[in-house]
Amino acid sequence: MFTNVIVKKPGKSYLEGLTTSDLGKPDYELLLKQHDAYVQALKKCEVTVTELEASEEFPDSTFVEDAAVLTSDFAVITNPGAESRNAETVEIEAITKKFYNKFYFIQSPGTLDGGDVLQAEDHFYIGISERTNEEGAKQLKKILESEGYEATIIPLKEFFHLKTGIAYLGNNQLVVAGEFVDHPAFDSYEKIVIGKEDEYSANCIRVNDYVIIPSGFPETNRKFTEAGYQTIELDMSEVQKHDGGLSCLSLRF
Repeated sequence: MFTNVIVKKPGKSYLEGLTTSDLGKPDYELLLKQHDAYVQALKKCEVTVTELEASEEFPDSTFVEDAAVLTSDFAVITNPGAESRNAETVEIEAITKKFYNKFYFIQSPGTLDGGDVLQAEDHFYIGISERTNEEGAKQLKKILESEGYEATIIPLKEFFHLKTGIAYLGNNQLVVAGEFVDHPAFDSYEKIVIGKEDEYSANCIRVNDYVIIPSGFPETNRKFTEAGYQTIELDMSEVQKHDGGLSCLSLRF
């Protein structure tokens, strides 16, 4: 169960943020509406939402997930792999001090984006990607194992971030797409498999009694409903234009 969520309003500079997509330039006013709907959906899940104000100097900072890895007992402040995002961790460290007393830090030359870290109960999976390097992954693995968790490092072949194509729903159940469908690291889990055409919807989030999914994927919604989950669908078009998904927009703990 989650009790707290941290989110951050996107600034106008978001329009100039990092992206690898060819989906066009975001509509800022629509983005704000979508972000507000996201916050309202989280509140429906009965969590307390801490909303940070926009930071125009950091175009990508609405993607707060990348700046920290939060467990029930301690926080790990990351070292994002994009140089323009490194200083985003300053604000995230400050706000998480309201909730945590114990902190760890990923140190250069290690880089780590929180979007490359998936927690499934007491086991963490850490992706090596364009933003998370082997040194950063190894640092996090050492931290987690020192605290009694298990950790597995997974080099990515297709996805931008680990959580682009995988989500944990609880009860030993994963949502998987692409390279993770048959990955041996996940053989012990029950899987909801997302097809190639619906791959974007694999980035969903379970928040207490609901699974929040992007709208426009009826087959994914059907699979979740048949599995017994209540879903909330949200339009994520302007977030997707900058390589973002549902998990990227919040820190949940």
